[in-house]
Amino acid sequence: MQSFITNDGSKTLFHEAIGEHYHSKHGALQESKHVFLKSGLQYALEKNELTAVSILEVGFGTGLNFILTADFCTQNNLQLDYCGIEAYPLSKDIIESMDYASYVQEETWDGFASSYEDAMKSETKVNELVRLEVDVVKLADFTTEKRFDVIYFDAFAAIHQPEMWTTESLAIICQHLKPGAVFVTYAITGNLKRSMKSLGFQIEKAPGAPGKREMLRAVKNL
Repeated sequence: MQSFITNDGSKTLFHEAIGEHYHSKHGALQESKHVFLKSGLQYALEKNELTAVSILEVGFGTGLNFILTADFCTQNNLQLDYCGIEAYPLSKDIIESMDYASYVQEETWDGFASSYEDAMKSETKVNELVRLEVDVVKLADFTTEKRFDVIYFDAFAAIHQPEMWTTESLAIICQHLKPGAVFVTYAITGNLKRSMKSLGFQIEKAPGAPGKREMLRAVKNL
């Protein structure tokens, strides 16, 4: 699997079978910070006045969204329970080759690197505040008893993976959200807006990351 330098200097991977990069070519780091950390996590923390947060990510991939989130929560003394869904997890060697360690505190990166493989077997403690589980399963087969405050929906684009963006697929994960919880993704389409409305969400067009004018944020009705 080949790595590429995006426009902000951070790396992404190209998935040849899917035909798409894991992150925006305009900037992997910028996209992750804007879409998921700022528009998702920080928005949910402020809106719902959370002192601890649980996050479900669809498409764990390189772990970039997780390490930025874990680092933010650690620095702000927030308890984080993070579950990633990834049917085809990357090896530890590939993840380490992405050079993401410089974007977070050394302790955050070391905790992730040492716990990543264990997290694919069971929930694992990354540090005193952060727990990680990477569920190696297809979305259609995902089940959990947990309820989440935020969903990071980071699947490959609908043109390449249309089955991930159907109302049925979205319903599988959205049933695990708490009332008032936040769903964010880099994309925004008419079909996606209609699906989220039908599932009981208030939707909004939020400013997109570099290279995209808009993105979707949705809040689950109380």
